Amino acid sequence: MPALSLQRIDGVALITIDLPGEPVNKVTAGLRAEFSDIFATIVADTTLRAIVLYSGKSDTWLAGADIDEFLTLRTPAEAEALSRSGQSLLASLESLKVPVVAAIHGACLGGGLECALACRYRIATDHPKTVLALPEVQLGLVPGAGGTQRLPRLIGLQRALDLILTGRNVRAKKAYQMGLVDELVHPAILLDIAIDRARKLADGKLSVSHAPKDRGATGVLLEDNPFGRSIVFRKAREGVLAKTHGHYPAPLAAIGAVQAGYEKGIEAGYREESRAFGEMTVSEVAKELIFLFFATNALKKDPGVEEPAPQPTRVQTLGVVGAGFMGAGIASVAVQQGTPVRLKDTDVARVGKGLAAVADVLKERLKKKQITRIQYEDQLSLAGGTTDYSGFGRANLVVEAVFEDLALKHRVLREVESALHPDAIYASNTSTIPIGRIAEASMRPNRVLGMHFFSPVHRMPLLEVITTTATDKDATVTAVAFGKKLGKTVIVVNDAPGFYTTRALSAYMNEAGRLLDEGASIEAIDKALLDFGFPVGPITLLDEVGLDVGGKVGQTLFEAFGARMSPSESMRRVVESGRTGRKGRQGFYLYDEEGKKNKVDPTVYELLPHGATRREIDPQEIRQRCVLAMVNEAARCLEEGVLRSARDGDVGAVFGIGFPPFRGGPFRYVDSVGVVELVEELEQLDGRFPGRFAPSELLLDYARARRRFYPAHGSPIP
Repeated sequence: MPALSLQRIDGVALITIDLPGEPVNKVTAGLRAEFSDIFATIVADTTLRAIVLYSGKSDTWLAGADIDEFLTLRTPAEAEALSRSGQSLLASLESLKVPVVAAIHGACLGGGLECALACRYRIATDHPKTVLALPEVQLGLVPGAGGTQRLPRLIGLQRALDLILTGRNVRAKKAYQMGLVDELVHPAILLDIAIDRARKLADGKLSVSHAPKDRGATGVLLEDNPFGRSIVFRKAREGVLAKTHGHYPAPLAAIGAVQAGYEKGIEAGYREESRAFGEMTVSEVAKELIFLFFATNALKKDPGVEEPAPQPTRVQTLGVVGAGFMGAGIASVAVQQGTPVRLKDTDVARVGKGLAAVADVLKERLKKKQITRIQYEDQLSLAGGTTDYSGFGRANLVVEAVFEDLALKHRVLREVESALHPDAIYASNTSTIPIGRIAEASMRPNRVLGMHFFSPVHRMPLLEVITTTATDKDATVTAVAFGKKLGKTVIVVNDAPGFYTTRALSAYMNEAGRLLDEGASIEAIDKALLDFGFPVGPITLLDEVGLDVGGKVGQTLFEAFGARMSPSESMRRVVESGRTGRKGRQGFYLYDEEGKKNKVDPTVYELLPHGATRREIDPQEIRQRCVLAMVNEAARCLEEGVLRSARDGDVGAVFGIGFPPFRGGPFRYVDSVGVVELVEELEQLDGRFPGRFAPSELLLDYARARRRFYPAHGSPIP
């Protein structure tokens, strides 16, 4: 069946895009061919005076390229040719003698937005699902169908660079304010208004000015002359390098394409865009980011258990025990999705503090205009507090978020169960304690599992659901489905101390602590791992997590795994000193009253082995030891069945513990380095540090068989 249909309405050609068999419209090879054919039809039909592009999908206009097509591209020349083809097609659209109106409802992304930019007039609905973006850089790519040239000329250079370099979504109202769309309407009248505007454009009764608007005096001064633009481009490059440390080439390539269009003319800009698209599309960074795109999409369809999977139960009311930072965070994301929450703590003051924290998260969204005042009030009204378990009988899912103390968790579980319906699910938000140990206090261990949220809950994208051998399948799928409803990427792991993310992260952090024991400086360790691509260094992360929390986690994993997970002497001493990190404004670093990190606290060295006398350790060795400790522990988790797949391990590491996205994850990293070479590195390190780096049996098996975790070519998901 065709994706495009043409209907003639009194001289207006209504072209409806509706890709058959797909939930969204995307730019496929077939769709491009159909557009080319339909343009030829329109050119030959002298009775047609205008065109309206409309979507047959409920909440998507055109959601960008078919990423599967990119997997078939092997060389920069092939990808460049694809870009040139797209540019040519949209040039044909732009040069049609009849006016073209884009009637946009829903997602208008990537190649979809580039298509809209080539139209004479753009109308968007004022609906929350209508968003516009050029998200290519998030996949390691650059816009390849003219976006780097048309967007700056439409909305101004600085605004365009912001959208191109971040890939962020713009809602319809903001798009109208910046001139990205010409008009906003209610969805119910979109088509009627679009046809009316098409006729008026054809009759000359509606004029369109597409000069950038509302840029202010500074914007005009910078953007309308070569010297000012050179400043804008220089600042853009500096900003990109500060954020990416040079690991992501696509934003810099996009800046180059935009700049070429301004300095050498638009045709030169198109050529540079297609050249950069070709180079970026087959780059290693793009391959890893595209892998993560496919992996997260696959997880959206994964129920969390082997098929046949039971249907999840809808969570009517969520109970949260513990109104502290994590409990309030969980409540805040739940009310945003329309789920009533019953928040419980031991006294009114703690409950009030928790509800205030929920309100703060919602106020932040209101301030950023992500929600309206009415939505803020509606969502806040869904959060209620209690000092007993009143109302918990209505909750079919309860999340316990109390301190990491097994005796306390046992007491809370016994208290809560007496108030719950027998079929209710009880989830512990723990980062280390095995769920099986927690479930020992339960009358219904088959209804107990773990839901490990990451801090801060409203920002961190991962949820780790932990199941035991006793956990019912329907409980698992319900927890997974609810996590997805909260907007989380969900991985399911089997029960073990530290599960997956905490265990892999602890191996990495422990090695950083041992480097401190050997005399490495705090700054050198953090810088080495920042240079590898982690968002923050391991010592900074210890301060962020909380040194008291890190100490408890380290002790739990040491008891479970022995010498391999023994905490460093440096960590032990700093924890015993009473420093707590950022929350106490003193850890390895100093912090101001607002919690902003300052310099390393020089007095912390007095606590460490070797004192203030620090020695230089090769940054490459720092990176190798910390990263391989994490990778080896991740492989052990897969070997022991804690992880269900390498895919889950990679997604969990990237979205949960900050493994560099451009490296794909621990298992993708093994494939990129080569498992034989990586095992050799581990064996050499184990010779120097016996017992810490012995390669996992899984890695040894893969090295002997010269196997990969993922196919060398084709689909990135095995």
